[in-house]
Amino acid sequence: MPSTPQSQQIIGEAPVFLEMLEHVSRAAPLSKPVLVVGERGTGKELIASRLHFLSDRWEQPVVKVNCAALTESILESELFGHEAGAFTGAIKMHAGHFERADSGTLILDELANISLRVQEKILRAIEYGEIQRVGGSETLRVDVRIVGSTNANLQRLAAEGKFRIDLLDRLAFDVITVPPLRDRVEDIMLLANAFAINMASELKWSYFPGFSSRATSALLRNKWPGNVRELKNAVERSVYRWSDPAQPITNLALDPFDSPFRMDAPGKPAATLTAKRRAPLLPADLKQRLIDTEVDLLGAALERSRFNQRIAADLLGLSYHQFRGKLRKFDILNKS
Repeated sequence: MPSTPQSQQIIGEAPVFLEMLEHVSRAAPLSKPVLVVGERGTGKELIASRLHFLSDRWEQPVVKVNCAALTESILESELFGHEAGAFTGAIKMHAGHFERADSGTLILDELANISLRVQEKILRAIEYGEIQRVGGSETLRVDVRIVGSTNANLQRLAAEGKFRIDLLDRLAFDVITVPPLRDRVEDIMLLANAFAINMASELKWSYFPGFSSRATSALLRNKWPGNVRELKNAVERSVYRWSDPAQPITNLALDPFDSPFRMDAPGKPAATLTAKRRAPLLPADLKQRLIDTEVDLLGAALERSRFNQRIAADLLGLSYHQFRGKLRKFDILNKS
């Protein structure tokens, strides 16, 4: 089914995320190439689609290509098309993605995987709006806006000679960087609840009972290296494994490989059941050490939540009023 504006669900209200969306809105009306970069799982494909649907080309075709999934020869044929007899098995003429995306947008996902030879042909298409099918001599004119997306460092690849610097110059008319989830802590529970509600509906639950304070704290504390995609998988897995749909979820299935029978990675020694802990330095003032630890945790929670006290309280597994009481007890806000 073709993508539509309604099918692209983008959730977030963190300031850095809203700033990025504003950047998208400014870039969308142009016909210039744009790069969308960010870590894996941040939702780059949704942002690339948003650039199309907010543009004047929104009623025209949008064609998406996963460049990492195709070999060099197949990718070249898919992008530029081929003439009948161009190679073994080419029985008839095949129109490529550039032709199919004429007047619209061509989204090149994982474009860091494109070979240098194919990059050269893409560069010509951007500079002159001209392509040739594989095995053909006719020059075709196309009007295509290119949006590239990648989690690779294209500047480093260009410096290493693995990506054409002239193509990078053309593609990077503007670069939109999608922030990682760890810098959008305000959005974690917003996203988690949306994913959980959808999963509960799929499981035919009458409603989603929510997350316990312990589960909420765990979700907020996690670093989410896989970003939104990892969060979505973890939340949906936790919901479907939960046995009591009437009670808030308290146990999270963050790691699908977690098992008492889990095998160690090849080449690594088996983990010991108990890690050897470093003995504390004694003598020590226990009361002061506990106070210092509590103050440090309160301060760290405030910083991670960007001083959103409700989120900071969730990070520590406290109620809002408990957290506020501790701030007053240690006079933390006046000291910061």
